[in-house]
Amino acid sequence: MTAIFLKNFPEIVKRKIELVTQNMYNKARICLTGEMTMAEKIILTGDRPTGKLHVGHYVGSLKRRVELQNSGTFDKIFIMIADAQALTDNADNPAKVRDNIMEVALDYLSVGIDPAKSHIFIQSYVTELTELTFYYQNLVTVSRLQRNPTVKAEIQMRNFEASIPVGFFNYPISQAADITAFHATAVPVGEDQEPMLEQCREIVRKFNDVYGETLTEPEIILPSNQACMRLPGIDGKSKMSKSLGNCIYLSDEPEDIKKKIMSMFTDPTHLRREDPGHTENNPVFIYLDAFCRDEHFAEFLPEYSCLDELRAHYERGGLGDVKVKKFLNNVMQEELSPIRARRKEYEQRIGDVYDILKAGSEVAKEEAAKTLSEVKHAMKIDYFDTPEFLEEQVKKYSE
Repeated sequence: MTAIFLKNFPEIVKRKIELVTQNMYNKARICLTGEMTMAEKIILTGDRPTGKLHVGHYVGSLKRRVELQNSGTFDKIFIMIADAQALTDNADNPAKVRDNIMEVALDYLSVGIDPAKSHIFIQSYVTELTELTFYYQNLVTVSRLQRNPTVKAEIQMRNFEASIPVGFFNYPISQAADITAFHATAVPVGEDQEPMLEQCREIVRKFNDVYGETLTEPEIILPSNQACMRLPGIDGKSKMSKSLGNCIYLSDEPEDIKKKIMSMFTDPTHLRREDPGHTENNPVFIYLDAFCRDEHFAEFLPEYSCLDELRAHYERGGLGDVKVKKFLNNVMQEELSPIRARRKEYEQRIGDVYDILKAGSEVAKEEAAKTLSEVKHAMKIDYFDTPEFLEEQVKKYSE
C-alpha cells in the first residue's frame, strides 16, 4: 500500500515521507520495547589511559561526575576508559595504554565513582563503537574536522603537523560514536571539550535528518567554578598536562604535593614581599579559587576570613608567596588525603577492580549493541535482522 501511495510522488518527497515513517517507527519501537523512555537521563564521560589522573581532571570533571552520580538525577551513567582513542597517538607504545588502564580505574574509584551507580568500561571492548564511527565518518567533511579548535590545539601540542595519524584526526567522530552509543543526554567535561560536543551534535542532527530520528543530542555540563574550567600547570602553562610533566597527581604522596606546590610559578613581578602582586592568571590563586573554602581559613590561616581578603592583601603588597603556597598546600593535602587513602585500599583489591571493569564493559557493550541495531535499521543496512530486505528483493524480481 505504501509503495503504491509513494509511486506518483517525486523522489525528494518520497524520501521525506519515508523519514517521517521511520521516525514514527523508531518512537513506537522504543515505546513498546522499553529500550529508552523520554524520562531517561544518561551520562557518558571518560578519560584516556595515558597516565594517572591529576587535579586538573579532578576539578574539571571527576568531582562533578561524583556529584552527578550521587544526585539521583540520572538513570544511567557510563564512564569510559578510552584506550582505543589513546592508541591513536600511542600506536607504537601499546604497553603505555595497557599499563594505565588499572591506574585510571583506581583513580575513578578513589574519587568516589561507585560501580553500583556508574558503569566503568573499557572502550576497545565495546567494538560497536568502531562500527558507529565508520558510519558517522560519511557525515563529516575533512575541512570541518580541520576547523575543530580542540583538534587543532592537540595537533599543535603533539607537533603532528602533516604527519597526524588518521585515527587521531578522526577523534571528534569517534567521540560522537562513544556519546551516541549510549543515548547520552549529558556529558560532563572540561571547557576544552566544548568544540567536540558541538561537532557531536552536528553529527546527530545530520544523521537524524538523513535517516530519521534515531540518535540523541547531548548537552555539555561544565564546571560551575570558572577556575575549574581549565586548571593551569604548576609551571604556569595554560594547561595541566601529563605530557608536559606539570601535574599534581591524585595519587601523589604528601611530600611530593608539597614539593610541587612550593615550586609553583606565581607572579613574576612579585619579587619582594612588600611588592604589590597580581592574582589574575597567578596559578597559586587559581588553585585556591578551585580548592579552598572559607572554613579553610579558620583552620589554616585564621588572620584572614576568606579568599577575597587574602587576595586583596597580596595585591596591595606585604604578603609573600611562601605564606600563600603553604596555605595552598594545607588546603590540597586535606582534599587529596582521603582520595589517596581510598586508592591504597583498592590497590589491595585489584581482583575486585578487574571484576568491576569487566562487568561495566559487558553492560556497555549490550547498550551499544542496541544503538548500533537502531542505526543500521535507520540506514536500511540491517539486511538479515528483519524480513523486509528479502521481501523487497522477492517482489522486485518477481515483477
